[in-house]
Amino acid sequence: MSEVVSSADFQSKVLDAQGPVLVDFFATWCGPCRMLAPTLDEVAAEMAGKATVCKVDIDQSPDIASRYGVMSVPTLMVFEGGQVKKQMVGAQPKQNVLALLA
Repeated sequence: MSEVVSSADFQSKVLDAQGPVLVDFFATWCGPCRMLAPTLDEVAAEMAGKATVCKVDIDQSPDIASRYGVMSVPTLMVFEGGQVKKQMVGAQPKQNVLALLA
């Protein structure tokens, strides 16, 4: 299951994390975001111990979305060592999400 991360814990959960962190920038009102959610839960289960999957609600944490230039949701970003390594926009099939983490 993906954990929702807020502005208060983004630094510790994402930027300071060991290993890759896939962050899903989403909104509760976004249809494609809701379609992507079960896929991300599957990816989180498959990648347990290798990568972390987190979610950022852009309405609850607009400062984070703004800092990383999120213009549309869903936006997926892979962070490693506190830096964005890869990025993808839009609802994606599972194999694309896994490839983003590869």
